[in-house]
Amino acid sequence: MKIAVTYEKETGNVFQHFGKTQYFKIYQIENGKILSSEVIDNGGNGHHALPPYLKSLGVETLILGNRGQGAIDAIAAAGLKELPGITGSADEAAALFAKGELKPNFAAKCDHHGEHHHHD
Repeated sequence: MKIAVTYEKETGNVFQHFGKTQYFKIYQIENGKILSSEVIDNGGNGHHALPPYLKSLGVETLILGNRGQGAIDAIAAAGLKELPGITGSADEAAALFAKGELKPNFAAKCDHHGEHHHHD
């Protein structure tokens, strides 16, 4: 199976804002192991075009940080499974996912009051 992780090239971490994702790391997973991975760009797509783009590449599951309601809807509409609220190393997240041990946090939204967001 193919999974995609929103990817921050500078750090190798899961990128936290889905709609602004420039890169994805695509992993090929079989029998609980990562067979291969590659970093791709967003194909010039933003927000709502990203999920169908990933689906067209054969991706089944998306691992990401925070996302807004629009992204949630677009991901669902494209038929992708999502595991949101993931932080830290993209490679570690993919390895945990391959083993069935990655725990999503479905409360991870871009529009709530959190430590990284400041509202007037």
